[in-house]
This record gives sequence, structure tokens and C-alpha cells, in this order.
Amino acid sequence: MTGALLRAMALLALTLPVAAVAARGPADLPPYSQAYQPQGTDERGLWMLADEDERELRDSKFLIDDPALQAYVAGVLCRAVGQDRCRGVRIYLVRVASFNANMAPNGTMQVWSGLLLRVRSEAELAAVLGHEFAHFELRHSLSGFRRQRSATDIAAWAAFLGQYGATVQQAAVGSFFQFNRDQEKQADLLSLKYAIQSPYSAQAAAHVWQRLMDEADATALGRKQRSQRYDRVAFFSTHPTNLDRATYLAALSADVAAKPEGAESYSAALAKWLPDFLSDQMKLNDFGGTEYLLSSLAGEHWTAPLLFARAELYRQRGNPRDLAAAADFYRSALAADPGLAEGWRGLGLCLMRNRQRTEGADALKNYIRLRPQAADIPMLQTMTGE
Repeated sequence: MTGALLRAMALLALTLPVAAVAARGPADLPPYSQAYQPQGTDERGLWMLADEDERELRDSKFLIDDPALQAYVAGVLCRAVGQDRCRGVRIYLVRVASFNANMAPNGTMQVWSGLLLRVRSEAELAAVLGHEFAHFELRHSLSGFRRQRSATDIAAWAAFLGQYGATVQQAAVGSFFQFNRDQEKQADLLSLKYAIQSPYSAQAAAHVWQRLMDEADATALGRKQRSQRYDRVAFFSTHPTNLDRATYLAALSADVAAKPEGAESYSAALAKWLPDFLSDQMKLNDFGGTEYLLSSLAGEHWTAPLLFARAELYRQRGNPRDLAAAADFYRSALAADPGLAEGWRGLGLCLMRNRQRTEGADALKNYIRLRPQAADIPMLQTMTGE
């Protein structure tokens, strides 16, 4: 028994988490090697897997085929991290409504449309892309793979330790997730170094996390759930809490000189895709979060696409008072853009459902006039009596 206890203690020592990243001000960027090649069996194996994943991603039906938008996002990344660092990155824009970006060890970066919808400026996009590139520069994929394998090996050995094995297994698993959280902090701090030496505001990263917390609160409220904003880090969490990240990023950037955000140029670059991304958001069945997102996007200026999306949101929920509100939003959208055919369609359906048949039929006739080849024309004509 004594020998088993000693072995358990020795294994437990191997699982101690890496030292937490100190909250010091960012220093100069480390030197960067552009022509890096994978070293050793582990890293070469990871690159081979990443290459295969990239081949599948390249042919995915979810890719956004827009060279102009892709070039714009790539330009933001290069201004964020520097031309020498971004040169070997291959960016893929993926039409998925969730907030996410990631980077593989071979230089493949994915940026999801839900992220593009939620950031408000070039500076905020640069902060997120810089964070993902920091993972790449720090070779976190390789170290994470090795750490996971070590934790798995320790857990397997712990199966032979009887009653002491449970403690060792728990420590091994906890160490792995703590290690991932430390990596996230390291990437946050390195991305802040990028921001300080870039043309963009260093305060933007904290703004992103603050709004994500507000959106999550709105989602929870809409679903009658408890807010997660102030929760402690869960045992199995791979990331610090959003509150933790927003707090230390705001503190570290507080004394950094303000620089441009690039909000107007970002809005212009995204304008073509905004209706499509908003349509994808509507399909998430998240009334509270979507209402918050639309209000955040609009600020004090509700454009026709945002008003239309808000009208669709209320019409889809479909309470009687929602239909009245939706009709007002459709009318406001059409006042801003009378040629918005889908707005006439939505208004007509909304009024028909609310028993305002004459006005509803007139609205649907406007849609039919603007979209004479639409597939739903025969169905709508039966509603208008034509």
C-alpha cells in the first residue's frame, strides 16, 4: 500500500498545472520565423491531419465564395499581426451562425459568419484574429496534443492504483483543462501585444467579450435561465470566463493610447452579406439574444435590413402583440427601402395572420409585382384572391 501511495504521489506531481500567465504589461513582440516547418513526429503528424482537414474545408458547401470579403478579412489580419506573420496564413470564411474562429497548426484559419456579424469594427475583428494567430505562433496545438496524451497516459496508469487512482485521474483531467485555460490567457496577452503595435485600438478585445456576455444574458433571460456572466470557471472549462477575459484585457489596455476602430469601413465591407447573416441568425431560435444583437448592431440608427430582420423575429414568434409590433417594423423598413420585396411579403403575411386581410393582400401584391418569378407566387395569389 505504501508503494502504491508513493506512485500516486509521483504521478500527481506530473499533473501540476503550468504556471499562470502573469498580469504584466505587454512587452515587445518575439521574433518570428516565417519559413517554419514541423519538427518531430508529433508535429509532423498534426500537420498531416490539418492538411487533410484543409482539403475537406476547401470543398465545403459552407464556404463563403466572396474574394473581396476574403481579401478584406486577410488585410485586417495582416495589419493586426504584421505582414511577416500573416503571409503564410490561408483564411477560409465559413457560413456558420455561431461566434467562432480557429487556426490549425499548418496555417489554416477559419472565420465563421456568426463572428463577422457580431464584431463591430476592424479593431474588434483584428483582436479576435490576432488571438487565433497567437495560438498558432505559440504552437499551442502541439503542446495541447502532448498534454492531452500525457493526461491520458496518467489516467490509464491510475487505473492500477485502486482507491488512490481516482485522485490521480481527477488531478490529471483537471490539469489538462487548466493547461488549456492558461493557453487562452497566453494567446490573449500575445494578441494584445499585436494590437499595441498595430494601427488598431488595443481596447477592442475587451469590448468584444463584454458584448458577448450581454448577449448571453439576453439569451438566458429569453429562455428563463440563469445568467452565466459571473459564474466561476467550471472544472471542465477550456477557457477563462468571459468576465475574467474582459476584466484583465480592459485593465492591461487601459493606459494604451487610443487608436482608430475602423467601424465605418467594417460596416461597408459586411453590407453585402448582412441580410444573409441576419437570416442565419433568425434560424437559431434565440429571441432574446437576437433582439439584443439587432439592437446592438443598430445603435441609434435602424437601417432597412435591421428593421426587416427585427420584424421577421417578432413575426416568427407570433404572439398577437408580436404581430402588431412586426407590422410596425415592416412598415418602417419599407419606408426606408420601398423596394424591399421581402418586406412586403412579410408585412402581407403578418397582416393576413392578424385578420387584416385587405391591407395584407395589398402588401402581398406589391411583393408579387417586385418578385414576379418567385417560387411562392402561386401560393400567395390564392391568399390575395387572384
